[in-house]
Amino acid sequence: MQLAASQLSNHLGRGLKSLYTLHGDEPLLQQEALDAIRAVARTQGYTERTSHTVAGAHFDWSEVLAAGGSLSLFADRQIVEIRIPSGKPGKDGSVALQQLAEAAQGNDSTLTVVLLPRLDKMTKSTAWFAALESFGVAIAIEPVERQALPQWIAQRLASQGQRVAAGEEGQRTLQFFADRVEGNLLAAHQEIQKLGLLFPVAAGADAGVLSFEQVEGAVLNVARYDVFKLSEAVLGGQALRVQRMLDGLQAEGEAEVLVHYTLSEDIRALKRVKDAMGAGRPLPMALREQRIWGVRERLFERVLPRVSEGALAELLQAAHVVDGIVKGLKQPGWPATGWQALHRLALQLCALCAAAPRPGRSR
Repeated sequence: MQLAASQLSNHLGRGLKSLYTLHGDEPLLQQEALDAIRAVARTQGYTERTSHTVAGAHFDWSEVLAAGGSLSLFADRQIVEIRIPSGKPGKDGSVALQQLAEAAQGNDSTLTVVLLPRLDKMTKSTAWFAALESFGVAIAIEPVERQALPQWIAQRLASQGQRVAAGEEGQRTLQFFADRVEGNLLAAHQEIQKLGLLFPVAAGADAGVLSFEQVEGAVLNVARYDVFKLSEAVLGGQALRVQRMLDGLQAEGEAEVLVHYTLSEDIRALKRVKDAMGAGRPLPMALREQRIWGVRERLFERVLPRVSEGALAELLQAAHVVDGIVKGLKQPGWPATGWQALHRLALQLCALCAAAPRPGRSR
């Protein structure tokens, strides 16, 4: 059984199952889901808990299999948690997980929770994951994307009795907050809790309302940027966000060559699809042939009809120039440092993408 993380609370209210699988790369949300399951389990007499972390191919699964059938003298029910940080249980683990999944049926003395990272399509099609999903409840812990982050922050503030001002000022406050914590949800949670301590809710008409100045002065810049998210920002024409991300990646010590690869790969992909369209391929077919999926597919669909082959050829040449700069070569008319050249290349591509009209807007 598959379940969205947002449905977990209602699900637990209807009753607890004996097997749960939590998979995703967002530690805060996975821990909160686990805490919710534990809390309900405690009310139903699951007073003992054991935890096992699968480390390496030579992990002894017999201990995990034995745990499900061994209760202490002081407990009638127990929780068995199995963490697999790599997402790869190995051959022995695959067999063991299938046995555990089948044994969970009708077992009201042991609650088993399997904790996994984000899984790819191939892993989700394995026999062991299919067994966990079939005999229990599998919950995908999805990340909070940048566009959804302001609303997520607002909901978290509301849960502790706080809110931002109404109208444009409030939206500005939430956007500022999101910029400070992007890519670091655990830190975002901590900053929200800090606001609750610094500005406790008092009685009155404006109880719990946070001003922009209060948030600006209290929230630290704890953003963590993913080089692959940079691609979405550039293709989305978000120039200010692109500059913040590049500054953040540089401060975090990200390799210049990896940033260059991400930008140049987008330029090459745009050029390949544009060439295919010029040869008579429909855009959807050209995108499939170049393996452009998901968010990138939607961005490519918006950008490609409005960019010229000549503009993409110029960008491809610029990417070639920047490749030399990040490897130590000097180029006339270009910045001397790799990061400055990457800024210039990214903003050139960003400006081209920003010129494409967004869906739903008139020309």
